[in-house]
Amino acid sequence: MRNSLGAMLAIGLAGLQFIAVLAVVFSSYVTSERALLDHARDLLSDIGTNTIEHSRGFLGPARGAAELSARLAQDRVIASDVPELLERLLFQQLQLAPQFSGLYHGTEDGSFVYVMRSESPGPFRTKIIRNEGETRTVELIWRDKDFNVIERRMDPDDPYDPRTRPWYTLARERLTTVWTDPYIFFSSQRPGITLASPVLGGPEAIRGIVGVDIEISEISDFLARLRIGASGRALIIHSNGDVIAHPNKDLLKTQDADGTLRFVDIRQFEDPIARAAFAHLMDSGTVSVEEETLSQFTYNGETYVSVVMPPINENLSWITAAYAPESDFTEVIKQNRLDNIWIAALVAAITGLAGLGLANYIYKPVRAFAVRSALISQGELDPADPLPKTYDELEKANSTLMQQIAARRATEIEYGRTFELSSRGMAQIDTETGRFLRVNEKFSSITGYDAEALMQMDFGDLAHPDDPLFLLFDTAQPEVPQEINHELRCLRSDGEVIWVAVNAIMIFNHDGKPLHYVLTMEDITQSKQTEDQIAELSRELSNLSRDNTMGQVAAGLAHELNQPLTAITQNADSALYSVDQLGNPDKELRNTLEEIAEQSMRAGEIIKALRAFIRRDEGIRSDFDLAGLVEQTRHLVIAEARATNVSISADLGRLPPVHANRLQIAQVLVNLIRNAIEALASTDQADRHVHLTAHCQDNQILMIVSDNGPGVDPKINLFADFETTKPTGMGLGLSICQSIVQANGGRLWYESREPHGARFYFTVGVAEPETRVA
Repeated sequence: MRNSLGAMLAIGLAGLQFIAVLAVVFSSYVTSERALLDHARDLLSDIGTNTIEHSRGFLGPARGAAELSARLAQDRVIASDVPELLERLLFQQLQLAPQFSGLYHGTEDGSFVYVMRSESPGPFRTKIIRNEGETRTVELIWRDKDFNVIERRMDPDDPYDPRTRPWYTLARERLTTVWTDPYIFFSSQRPGITLASPVLGGPEAIRGIVGVDIEISEISDFLARLRIGASGRALIIHSNGDVIAHPNKDLLKTQDADGTLRFVDIRQFEDPIARAAFAHLMDSGTVSVEEETLSQFTYNGETYVSVVMPPINENLSWITAAYAPESDFTEVIKQNRLDNIWIAALVAAITGLAGLGLANYIYKPVRAFAVRSALISQGELDPADPLPKTYDELEKANSTLMQQIAARRATEIEYGRTFELSSRGMAQIDTETGRFLRVNEKFSSITGYDAEALMQMDFGDLAHPDDPLFLLFDTAQPEVPQEINHELRCLRSDGEVIWVAVNAIMIFNHDGKPLHYVLTMEDITQSKQTEDQIAELSRELSNLSRDNTMGQVAAGLAHELNQPLTAITQNADSALYSVDQLGNPDKELRNTLEEIAEQSMRAGEIIKALRAFIRRDEGIRSDFDLAGLVEQTRHLVIAEARATNVSISADLGRLPPVHANRLQIAQVLVNLIRNAIEALASTDQADRHVHLTAHCQDNQILMIVSDNGPGVDPKINLFADFETTKPTGMGLGLSICQSIVQANGGRLWYESREPHGARFYFTVGVAEPETRVA
């Protein structure tokens, strides 16, 4: 009969230790509870006081910066009506305090100067809004830390008006420095608060408002660094019940149905202990604390102590609160237990000697089992060999161990097959040197090197020498990245340049030590080439559209001007004839009429030459795949379609090559698709769809662009020059498209679509068979 390991350990060791533990715990039990509670309350009170002082110190510079900027602007030390000088003042103030995310100055006429921190293209960004009479301009400026300009650009679509913002209206109403309630900043989506100070022009007159945006995330970071026992926490609650600072910043924000972010109310806060401790403060609708309050509460059967501090100051009704479990505070009772430790040590020594002999007796079968398991793991012993005499538990553990060994071997075999047969290039790479440890056949196929050659290389040897240095594995880094995604150029063994996408994941052993990277590589050269072709097509279409528009305008103007010039010439000739019929013609009058006729002819020649100079170049026709061109044009307009919730689909089937000017046909497709998107964007319908179809018709391809929009007003002559339905359009888009299609030997026309919508047709010639072979 085998002995039970669990029973022997329970009876032997537990019985001996029971007397020792009982003697130690009993002597300290009576005094520990009161000492623990008093110490916990003192610590929480200190935590609350430190948090208040830290918050005051954090927010204090903001008031000074805002009021100093307001006084400088008010006293015209820095003229508030000179944006450039005011920008430099705000820039200097922003650099003084790292907690400031932005400073700004708005005026009564809507002018605005805003200096804020940025990420790119420079560390600081300025917005200047100038209202000069009927003219309003918005300029964006990026600068470096030395106030040097990195980039400038105008933003005519910016509708921002400082006079409508809460910080402006509140400071103008109270005529004093004000703090806004904490809120989530729109741009950074981080918690913050705004301080605004008025720039006075008289006792009751306002020239503008100076504001400071302060991110308060650092207060949460400060709370996270606090150590309140082992698991206690501190937080800050606004008077309206919002939790505005907490060690876990992810719990502070929630999203409303309209997508806006706000703070979470303490009654819905996802820290259940904080909710249990402080939700009752909102019973009256607002949080109001007059003095420091210490209390005790129970959550999930465990007793906690908590403290609530009065507001930081009269302007900031922030309530600091903290809690911690009583069980965390053991330091105070250490001295109380010191005497008992000696008793425990003496008892432990006696029981230890007895337990040592007992443990050696109990552990002997365990040691034999451990040696046998190691031999089996190394393959030096067959698992089927008889198991030595041992405990019931070890026999069951042996069975489980054998199953785990078999499962591990099966996993290793499966991983090896997956590695070798993967459709992507795979490699194992050393985490310190970047050298290849193992590669599969696909990896060798992509790089052109065989496995033996790759074993002598590191990953950096494959990178293109002209590209910026990409250190996939940099031992100089303090922390090695655990996952890497990158696209780069590589050189194959034959010198060919390819684009690859690499993904590397670090593998750890059971002790958390890095073993190697598992890297996958995919050849993306073809997709990169496709992206380049789409970008080139976009640039060429922009140039072609500009030239076509210019030529169409010139042609229309020349046509309209030639008629009056012809009339002038004919009238001058008629006048000369009449003068010649007189008996004694006036010589000066005749010279004048001859000059009129000569100059009108000269004007006609100038217009003719100008029209010939800027007329549209017909371009060079070639054979190309129309389906491929349609797919590329869809990529050019996909961003506009997504912005207006329009879907674009194509049903082209198998089409023969066409013979035309590829760039001009691309412009026709882009214009027709964009017209359909703009028509759909003007409607309120939920289903917005543009569909492209094509099929062969005799020796031509018939291309159809249809939509389910409102259609076209029958009164509009779509293909006439300068005829348009767009408020800002020139009326040349469809006219140019018709000219392009006709110049390529096709025809463009329009039909309405039932029950509603528009359908445009155009044809393009199929390439001749001889041309296709060539």
